[in-house]
Amino acid sequence: MFFASIEHSWKYNRKMLSTFLTRFNVPLLWLFLFLISAGSTSCAATQPPNVLFIIADQWRAEAMGYNGNPDVKTPHLDHLQSESVDFVNAVSSVPVCSPTRASLMTGQRALTHGVFVNDVPLSPKAITLSKVLHQAGYDTACIGKWHLDGHGRSQFIPRERRQNFDYWKVLECTHQYNNSFYFADLPFKLKWDGYDVFAQTHDASQYLRNHSHAKKPFFLYLSWGPPHDPYQTAPATYRSQYQAAKIKTRLNVPPGMRASAQTNLAGYYSHCTAIDSCVGTLLQTLKDTGLETNTLVIFTSDHGDMLHSHGLVKKQHPFDESIRVPLLMRWPAGLGTQPRKLDAPFNSPDFMPTILGLCGAPVPNTVEGIDYSAYLQGDVNPSDGATLISCPVPFGEYSRQHGGREYRGIRTTRYTYVRDLNGPWLLFDNLEDPAQMDNLVGQPECAQLEEDLEKILLQKLAEANDQFLPGQAYLDRWGYKLNANGIIPYTP
Repeated sequence: MFFASIEHSWKYNRKMLSTFLTRFNVPLLWLFLFLISAGSTSCAATQPPNVLFIIADQWRAEAMGYNGNPDVKTPHLDHLQSESVDFVNAVSSVPVCSPTRASLMTGQRALTHGVFVNDVPLSPKAITLSKVLHQAGYDTACIGKWHLDGHGRSQFIPRERRQNFDYWKVLECTHQYNNSFYFADLPFKLKWDGYDVFAQTHDASQYLRNHSHAKKPFFLYLSWGPPHDPYQTAPATYRSQYQAAKIKTRLNVPPGMRASAQTNLAGYYSHCTAIDSCVGTLLQTLKDTGLETNTLVIFTSDHGDMLHSHGLVKKQHPFDESIRVPLLMRWPAGLGTQPRKLDAPFNSPDFMPTILGLCGAPVPNTVEGIDYSAYLQGDVNPSDGATLISCPVPFGEYSRQHGGREYRGIRTTRYTYVRDLNGPWLLFDNLEDPAQMDNLVGQPECAQLEEDLEKILLQKLAEANDQFLPGQAYLDRWGYKLNANGIIPYTP
């Protein structure tokens, strides 16, 4: 790990040093500065970082002050972004809860790990991020929403199904944020006090304080339920900060839906601002405990929310409001605190290898995602600029009776291209048309572009061994059955 850390530090600095030393032709100075560079970072670099992984539910990338949203108040996340690496094209591979969470935990695509719908289990035998970090000597902790057990949303999850998390205060899934329960080590239901985001943050802060002098690094996975609907359930203090009539809707919200969108956005943003205050609490705790410098803080979401854009609601859709998520990474000791924006299309399976790479832990050969750790530290971009998005099986709010359809697509640094089982469906130039209102599929002047993107999509599907079959084929293969409402039946 020592030599791996030296290598990462040197990759980050070598371009600047090489340019300077070549210009001034001082080979002895080159050696001297290399030794100083290696020595000055070795203390911090030999210490693997702690990891504070924060994931919100259904927070779309656009709903951030730092992304130019004029209405939402996110001062603490704006500050975090000013000291972080910001992946501006981060997407959710299958934009719905369980599939994304399974992919970030395993580094695999949904059709590999099998969690391509909600409320089915991730195998207890899966090789996961928490297991690998645990084996690498990390203390592991999980607080909040899990949604990977598949044995009911309010059931006790025994230790053998916890993916090697040591500290455990979890409920499979709830959106009753003011009447929220959880389990710890024993099968007795406990209750979070008040608004669960606040109570979970308090618990996470105490965990950080308890580990401020620990010899072992930690991996704390903190999973909040909001801003997922119901939208109007944030504390009154935060709801009072937003007046629906003053909120600006996106250009792609149909005029007849703007009043509904404003009402929902007012509640949605109130959850966002409440969460933002909790991010501020956690960042202050890291600073107060001396953990700030060597803690990798990650903030992201599992998917976005349409909120009436294109006349649609919730998730699973291939539009940016649904697939694009915020992704910030701050690690002062390893990445510095100068803000950087990276345009690589970071995807859900990329979390596991990237985090393991930054922690100096081995990346298992089961992983299908991209390791961006060296890229984060100044090396070349390992991505080809395109990443897969998909809906293997439309279900729930996106079931067939609600217009859902299977699709496969690619999101590049500029374009979105999507096809369904009948052929090309969507093509957007996201640079010229960020609201995705001009579908270029079938337009003669875009024929070559469409053909080029189709080739990239077919190549990506071949690499993923994805035959793009009707959804029923995957349900049959894994033994899942949707009920009349288009969902996997689950125990509340």
